[in-house]
Parts: sequence; C-alpha cells; structure tokens
Amino acid sequence: MAIHSDRDDDLRLFQTGEHPCGYWPDRTARDLVLDPHDRRLGGLYPMALGWGFRRSGDLVYRPHCAQCHACVAVRIPVQRFAADRSQRRCAVRNADLEVRITAAAASDELFALYHRYLAHRHADGGMDDHGPHEFEQFLIGSWSHTRFMEMRLPPTHGGPGELIGVAVTDVTDSGLSAVYTFFDPDHAQRGLGTFAILQQIAWAHREGLPHLYLGYWIRDHRKMDYKRRFHPLEAYDGRRWIDFDPEQAGR
Repeated sequence: MAIHSDRDDDLRLFQTGEHPCGYWPDRTARDLVLDPHDRRLGGLYPMALGWGFRRSGDLVYRPHCAQCHACVAVRIPVQRFAADRSQRRCAVRNADLEVRITAAAASDELFALYHRYLAHRHADGGMDDHGPHEFEQFLIGSWSHTRFMEMRLPPTHGGPGELIGVAVTDVTDSGLSAVYTFFDPDHAQRGLGTFAILQQIAWAHREGLPHLYLGYWIRDHRKMDYKRRFHPLEAYDGRRWIDFDPEQAGR
C-alpha cells in the first residue's frame, strides 16, 4: 500500500498479519507500519505522529484492527493545558526531585530500574523477561531523536541522587512524544507517571513545541484511562485532530 505525500516519493505502508493484542488477551490485532527500510523515517516521523502513528524501537505503527477501534491517538495542546487540583498536588509532592534530560543511552542503573518496574507492573505480561538487548530495541531507536528524562531523589554524600523514574521521550519539530515511562514501584505513591507528563508538558512549553503526544487512549482499559485526566486533550479521528470526547472516542 502506498500513500502520496509532498515528499519526493510515495510512502509505503504495510499491514501486519493478525497478532495477539498487547492490551486485551482475548483479542487479536493488526497494525499499519511505515516501511521500516525507508531512509526518510527520521524526517517522516513528525508527520506520522500527526496521523496518529507511534514509535516502538525503529517501527512506526498505528493500530488497524477491522472489528475494534478502541485505540485512539491523543495529544495535549501544550499552550492550552491547565493542571487540575490533583495534578498540582502531584507537582508539589515531587518538588524535591531533580529532573534532568539526558542522552538515550542504556546503563546498568537504567536497566535495573526498568526490570524492577516490569516485574512489578507487568508480571507474566510478556515483557518482564526483557534483557538489556530488548530494553534498547524497544526504547531506543536508531534514527529517532530520543532523550531520557530522569527523575532522581535529592543527592546524598555529594553524588547523584537515586534514580526513581525515567520518561523516554522523542523530540520532534511538531512536539514531544511520550514513548514510555517506568519508575521504582517503591515510590508509586508519588504519582510519577502523572509527574512525568507534567514535566514533559513544561519541557515542550520551554522549547516552544505545540504538542505532547501521549500515544493511545484505549476505551475501557483501566491502565490507559489516566490520559483523559489531562485537559484539554485532542484525539485523532482518522482524518483530523478534534477535542477529545470519552463518550464518542474509540467506538
């Protein structure tokens, strides 16, 4: 399948075969995938985000299931965002943390935190056996402009503070894309997932970027429902971005 763009050549899209759905164990799924061998992927990626696609490793994909439309691409318009009371409390609760942007490079410290998170949050979910190779393959793309947003406790004894959270973030001209966030389960009460999004919004605001892409909100999926707590939120309906309506999205 090819689609026309204003680039020199058409873009090639592939539809995958059916595979187990990563969100609903009783369902199968299919995806549309941009040609992974296209050397222009890095330049095409911002446009693909605007079409509701997402990155996993070097793959740029979008769910394309015949009978299910539960996955809805959502993004935050940074300039219009207004934190609610709960989100403001989360920011205050984590005001002691050091937040810094680093290169997307694997380390023993990062992998140990990632593995603890998977073992606690996704036990027996197919990811908890990820090793260092899978870590890099899943989170760090060969062509993407990816950064790690680290969240650390206050430093002690002159050294860096303990790493308790990481938000893997792609930087593009059209906005930031929140690829994946993992954190220390012992600090779950801090609400580090919410705090990471608030920090990514602030980061995009500083850089003058218009959007923070949050991937997919999934109707009736408890783990993905947190995304609709960020206001305003925009959803991609397959043709354009519109204001998110939880009563209509994903039907």
